[in-house]
Amino acid sequence: MAQLRRPEPCPDHPARALQDTLWVEPPSAGKLLRTQTSPVQIRAMLEHGVPLYVISPGKVFRADEYDATHLPVFHQLEGLVVDKGISMADLRGTLDHLAQAMFGDVRTRMRPHFFPFTEPSAEVDLQCFVCHGESVGNPDRPCRTCRSEGWIEWGGCGVVNPRVLAAVGVDPEAYSGFAFGMGVDRTVMFRTGAPTSATSSRATSASAVRSWEVPDEGPDLLAP
Repeated sequence: MAQLRRPEPCPDHPARALQDTLWVEPPSAGKLLRTQTSPVQIRAMLEHGVPLYVISPGKVFRADEYDATHLPVFHQLEGLVVDKGISMADLRGTLDHLAQAMFGDVRTRMRPHFFPFTEPSAEVDLQCFVCHGESVGNPDRPCRTCRSEGWIEWGGCGVVNPRVLAAVGVDPEAYSGFAFGMGVDRTVMFRTGAPTSATSSRATSASAVRSWEVPDEGPDLLAP
């Protein structure tokens, strides 16, 4: 995690906050249930070098409040690309292509955000599949799925921080990259119209491979 720009000298930094993490007792042992699949990115670069195109799915654990779109245990999928000439435009195009392959004609947006391992960073939203934005400013039609905001967060993304590349021995002057991650359960929720993440999580566990299939037509999403 230190190689992913987690601020190790600052134990009180929000990225290391105890309330975001499920620790194995005793906490003094320093053992926890992983909160994200991002460390796979470091291992992949150290083991395979660059250029690199990798997808890393897995189960993660967070101390999130249980609601319509959050679970303390869920499945995450991350993608990492490191090659010459990679830019934010490649990231946006990849995510738009993935969203259209998964959901059809869907509106997306990117909001500036902070992640320690990417710069610039953003969060990716999809237009709410329940109210389609019609709940915004409409007290007569509240939407608990998007909290009447019209958009639902799909995942986070950004251009790989040059210091992350340097930490694994990759020349940031020659190579650049992008990374993204999203919850598989929430993606299934969007795709199937399941009312809550809990419903889609059960569907994910029962048929994970079928739920995440993408149509065969078109180029590979992360083909080098």
